[in-house]
Amino acid sequence: MSGFSADWLALREPHDARARNQAVLEAVIAALKDVRHIRIVDLACGTGSTLRALSPRLPAQQNWRLVDNDLGLLARASATTKPAGVSITTMPLDLNRDLEAVLDGPVDLITTSALLDLVSEPWLERLAVEIVARSIPLYAGLSYDGRIELSPTDQLDAAIVAAVNAHQRTDKGFGPALGPTAASIAIARFEALGYSVGHRKSDWVIGSHDREFQMEILSGWASAARDMGDLPLANTVEWLTRRRDAAGRSSIRVGHVDFFAAPMGTR
Repeated sequence: MSGFSADWLALREPHDARARNQAVLEAVIAALKDVRHIRIVDLACGTGSTLRALSPRLPAQQNWRLVDNDLGLLARASATTKPAGVSITTMPLDLNRDLEAVLDGPVDLITTSALLDLVSEPWLERLAVEIVARSIPLYAGLSYDGRIELSPTDQLDAAIVAAVNAHQRTDKGFGPALGPTAASIAIARFEALGYSVGHRKSDWVIGSHDREFQMEILSGWASAARDMGDLPLANTVEWLTRRRDAAGRSSIRVGHVDFFAAPMGTR
């Protein structure tokens, strides 16, 4: 499942690429350096951002199985310009219903980006148990962790952020979402199941020159606050107006976490 428009995914991809933690990526690369033909399953692939970020840094022979429930996004992902030796197969599938089917067959690495904060704890447990049972490493990038910093500040920032984080915990198609707690819960669960887990921050750092991205994010946050209904609508509108007016001279940091979980002895 992705649940996001291609336009939004294209807008955020350069920021995702800059935010991905290099130490975590290096751990993934080191774990696979001796695998001649790498078979990768990318969950909720969207338009293929994880493929574009990771494939140039891995050994040449790779097969990517791209999984999403959105046929339009899968079509865009399959059209990705890819390095020599990289092949792509697409798999339209509902991850909530058919997760186990995705993991069948030989797999050397599972990847996903910006997914785990959308899923429920039972679904995450399913994922962890299935991955560990098969002894497959997992690279999970860009899980939102609830940290938002805006500069200059506004008197309503804290209330809006609280509403956003509450909205993050609503059902995104997998049951009540883990939202900001997803990465910490996933890391603890994989460690409890005997995996070694390396994790680092992978924050978006959005400057005043990123006005279009700021505007999109601010509108999304205002919409989330409106949906939650904890703030008077007039306050939310006033906050968004002030924030939009300041977008050309403000900065935003949005907290994310990357981690690489692998069976002991493979990192």
